[in-house]
Amino acid sequence: MQLNKIPATVVTGFLGSGKTTLLANILRQITGKRIAVIVNEFGEQDIDSSLLRSCALDCEPGEGQALEGDDGIYELANGCICCTVEEEFLPVMKKLVERRGDIDHILIETSGLALPKPLVQAFNWPDVRQHCTVDAIITVIDGPAVAAGRFAHDEARVAAQRLADDSLDHDPSLQELLDDQLSAADLVLVTKTDLLSVDEKARVEALVQARVPASVKTLFIDQTRATDTAQLEALMGIGAASEAHIDKITNHHDKHHAEGAHHDHAHDHFDSCVVTLGEVDGAALENTLQALLKSHEIYRAKGFAAIPGKPMRRVIQAVGERLDGYFDRLWRQDELRQTQLVFIGRKLDSAELHEALAAAETATAP
Repeated sequence: MQLNKIPATVVTGFLGSGKTTLLANILRQITGKRIAVIVNEFGEQDIDSSLLRSCALDCEPGEGQALEGDDGIYELANGCICCTVEEEFLPVMKKLVERRGDIDHILIETSGLALPKPLVQAFNWPDVRQHCTVDAIITVIDGPAVAAGRFAHDEARVAAQRLADDSLDHDPSLQELLDDQLSAADLVLVTKTDLLSVDEKARVEALVQARVPASVKTLFIDQTRATDTAQLEALMGIGAASEAHIDKITNHHDKHHAEGAHHDHAHDHFDSCVVTLGEVDGAALENTLQALLKSHEIYRAKGFAAIPGKPMRRVIQAVGERLDGYFDRLWRQDELRQTQLVFIGRKLDSAELHEALAAAETATAP
């Protein structure tokens, strides 16, 4: 009989902040734990869950183990987890409760556009509260993006945007979304700090400290230290029991409701589409994608590319105009070698994106 509650770590943060990379590192490196993962993706393509699934399946003995009998990855891709808690999230949690004897920890990655508060409140439901607790809410933020002022508190800039576009009158801004994600944090994780100067790092730290209580610590990690096992283990076992005090947290979203103002969730104003291609010339694909990032309102692009002659699939990730790529695993024999990219942004034309990227397909493309 399991006497202690199963701890759950909720990882939240804006698009491209590094949530999936964090979870992948935990699955690869945390030893001796049987970990279940819940992924809530924005868009049609399960890119994030595919990345995490390969980590769980490729673990060596003694590394973080997925649940016996499956890969331990639960996808919630039919809606934003903050809007579909009862329909989507609770059934999965009940399933995990039934298997509680096989689980040491639960990792939950929210959509980049989700609010953590409704999710954490669900841990107070009787069927969940008896067996599970929120070990911590970790809010991940992209250091270079915040340092560049993309989500800095700038009332004049926001006011100018609203005056220039009537459709923004009641939209929660990205600043509000970031504020709400920070308001629920038990720990703030600033990623990609190897790309920050000393002054930029200080600017990010000041912004975070102005928005969280002194008890909430901020951890800065760069691309190398993100894989430090001791540091990753420190993220699990915080014991915050966040569900016990989540109702005391007020945020912009609650304020809109209290004032009776008409407003929509921020994710309702984003478009997503998937582009599927055959094998592609890697350099041509990345050059075309880089041009699209500059000419279109694309906030996030992520996916896999099939490169002729390469036995491994290539992961493509873009945030703003920053584009990265790496090979993650071998193509399986029963797997169709194809290129798939999911785009998140505004006013996206999937046919236009497909036409531009199709020029990178090689003669061997199916």
